[in-house]
Amino acid sequence: MPKLSRRFLVTLAALAALVPGARMLAQSASQPPDAWEQAFRALPAAANIRGYDEHLSARPHAVGSAYDKENAEWIAARFKEWGWDARIERFDVLFPTPKVRVLEMTAPTRVVARLEEPNLAVDPTSGPKAEQLPTYNAYSIDGDVTGPLVYVNYGRPSDYDELARYGVSVKGAIVIARYGASWRGIKPKVAAEHGAIGCVIYSDPADDGYVLGDVFPQGPMRGPDGVQRGSVMDMPLYPGDPLTPGVGATPDARRLPIKDAATLTKIPVLPISYGDAQPLLAALKGPMAPAAWRGGLPIPYHIGSGPAVVHLKLAFDWQIRPIYDVIARIPGAVYPDEWVVRGNHHDAWVTGAGDPVSGISAELEEARAFGELLKKGWRPKRTIVYGAWDGEEPGLLGSTEWVEAHGPELRQHAVIYINTDSNGRGYFDMSGSHTLEHFINGVARSVEDPESHVSPWQRLQDRDVERGTPAERRQARAGGDLSIGALGSGSDYTSFLQHNGVPSLNLGYGGEDETGNYHSIYDDFYFYTHFEDTDFAYGRLAAQTVGTAVLRMADARLLPFEFTDLAGTVSGYVSELQALVKQRQAEARERDRELADGVFAAVNDPRAPLLPPPAEQVAPAMNFAPLENAAAALTAAAGRYTKARAAAAPHLDDHGDVVAAVNAKLMQSERQMLDPAGLPGRPWYRHMLYAPGFYTGYGVKTMPGVREAIEQGKYGDVEREVARTAAALDRETALVNAAAAELERIGEK
Repeated sequence: MPKLSRRFLVTLAALAALVPGARMLAQSASQPPDAWEQAFRALPAAANIRGYDEHLSARPHAVGSAYDKENAEWIAARFKEWGWDARIERFDVLFPTPKVRVLEMTAPTRVVARLEEPNLAVDPTSGPKAEQLPTYNAYSIDGDVTGPLVYVNYGRPSDYDELARYGVSVKGAIVIARYGASWRGIKPKVAAEHGAIGCVIYSDPADDGYVLGDVFPQGPMRGPDGVQRGSVMDMPLYPGDPLTPGVGATPDARRLPIKDAATLTKIPVLPISYGDAQPLLAALKGPMAPAAWRGGLPIPYHIGSGPAVVHLKLAFDWQIRPIYDVIARIPGAVYPDEWVVRGNHHDAWVTGAGDPVSGISAELEEARAFGELLKKGWRPKRTIVYGAWDGEEPGLLGSTEWVEAHGPELRQHAVIYINTDSNGRGYFDMSGSHTLEHFINGVARSVEDPESHVSPWQRLQDRDVERGTPAERRQARAGGDLSIGALGSGSDYTSFLQHNGVPSLNLGYGGEDETGNYHSIYDDFYFYTHFEDTDFAYGRLAAQTVGTAVLRMADARLLPFEFTDLAGTVSGYVSELQALVKQRQAEARERDRELADGVFAAVNDPRAPLLPPPAEQVAPAMNFAPLENAAAALTAAAGRYTKARAAAAPHLDDHGDVVAAVNAKLMQSERQMLDPAGLPGRPWYRHMLYAPGFYTGYGVKTMPGVREAIEQGKYGDVEREVARTAAALDRETALVNAAAAELERIGEK
């Protein structure tokens, strides 16, 4: 799960000095929970979560496997046993599996890569070898290529800029990139754009191996044979089934020919271990790599190209395979047409005790606890929908197909989507829509961390005070809401938020269980119980935390959306864009200075002088006034809504019709940020505030249309994207003002 970025906002505590009644809202998170909340949080049991994890990770269960279907059926049976209405929805998706995998160095000597993760005698839980998917990257194309090898560091666009300064081209070459710093699918994408004919991705020990600690089985870090499987689908274009973009992959769906699927790679790509990578990298000559490029292997890191020549041959079985989403419901007793949706995926690359079974196990324990409340007479006001998604690992397949198949219903009924994925030991990660920032801060104050015995919110505050950035320290000391991260991609919230405009949260615990088993056969029950959440105490806390969020949202009289944090965030984004333009202009001046002075000294190797940077268009002056005006208007509307809500709060029970009207508006608030035309070049992504970066993959780009136009030097597009983003903010402002006006009717009576 991506690490969170934080920003410094004006807190509700400060707002209380400006808006009457806001102090009451700021204090609400510390009020004692009602009896149903207390009863719920007493129910989750670590032993149950351990049992679910052991069962679901007992065998490999990748998409299309027998145990994947068995797990879906077992999950559905548990929901039914606990009193939920549960069923399985099937979709049929393209999911290739490998038939041929060959990687060999043919010069200056011949070395054949093993491409194998051995089972270890100490670890009996990684599953039968015959049921394991081999090490590969899903949605690589077939290929049989031979060429000189070039080391490209993490394979980001900036790394190719550095290669150009060394005079190294990858045209006609096979690149070798290390995992990390960007999502894996970006590496072959950028390599192909620069003319490479193949891509190899390896795990360097500096990133998750022996440089960081003892390797498995002595410790939790990746050993010399560990390999990170994973999808290389071009998800920044669109996630989900490559053949049915925008529509659910039902049996009668119209499918693209495989040759027309835009999200497949353009060149063959294969992941390998650092044991297989070392002889390839050791054979490279050419310039020494910059210091920041040098990993942890005991070799000099040269860039190449040559004299190493590599042969890469891949062939796949391009089959349509079934996936199984489990959908379970508890109908709402008061607002049955308002849905609180929560999900975690159940498929894994191998046995996946950590990713994702630790998360789906916590979700199951929430479901069991809600079943116990049902027996005691509780009924949620709103309908609760729990999803156990299939096919997340290859490309968010199950959640995306479900959202695409049920898009109109979700736009009409969905209040929120709450996502989890893996869960571990440590700090609370909270990212999501900023209308939910105050809400999730309140939840984080309401549960207790099993190690520190303070709230997860308090742990985050203490961490930020001790070692946060200056802005994080100021915010933490202020005592108000801690800011949450914006969502890019990498898990099942993507289609809910960025395609359908459902306000979303992505939650989980971690940070004190750093490991190197990601997407390997060693992500299994033995590993998890020895090196991660060993007693499932944080699994229990995850169930308590997320279940509390579900319960509060389902039973809220007035939906707990707040707009002050959103307005502060938007203002911050506008300032960031203006600073980005200034940065681009300063970089252009520096390039001009270097070109004029002829100063191109090598950073690390004086014997290999650097070439001049390529000339680029200077960023012109840009008009951000529409965004500045829209942000100011949203800030004013947010203050008005906060004041109106505080005044109306004592009278809500007497004005059910007004409350219902306001809730109907609030449910549509995130949808105002959608533009039907979508983002430039990738219309599937329709959210004007949040999207995965075109060249980051998982990493978020905020105000993406504007930001990426600046970053990619498409300056002629900037003002058009400014106008579209400002229009989305204006729609949001109009809705917030309309909701405030409804509440003011109550406060005036």
